[in-house]
Amino acid sequence: MQEPTQPTQPTQPTTGARPTGITVLAILAAIGGVFAILGGLALIGLGGLGAASGAGLGAFGAILGLLILVLGVLELVLAYGFWTLKPWAWTLGVGLQGASIALALLQFVNNTAGIMGLIISLAISGVILYYLFQPHVKAAFGRA
Repeated sequence: MQEPTQPTQPTQPTTGARPTGITVLAILAAIGGVFAILGGLALIGLGGLGAASGAGLGAFGAILGLLILVLGVLELVLAYGFWTLKPWAWTLGVGLQGASIALALLQFVNNTAGIMGLIISLAISGVILYYLFQPHVKAAFGRA
């Protein structure tokens, strides 16, 4: 007598298979990182636009530019980690989204961002965090 066959279930991506959403996030992180680096350089007075945009800001502009430069580098590192599915990239992604939420709240409290800016920032960070905690995404980074 022949055994009845079980219907096959759809399989989740295995470790090593990059989910499409992670590919999109890697590309967006790379683009954001490049723009942040250019903006940071402009604020601290390096590069072609620096003298015009950072002249009136003084030391505050230089410090802000350095901070933006560091965040840009972290975004590029995140893009590489997402693209290559490095296990540390998942942690960095979660950490950067947490920092983004904190920064959005700080800007709102200091009246430098309106309510719509806060809502949009929190929504984007919240969706990305939700996605990063999906089982198939965590599994792709070896965190299941």
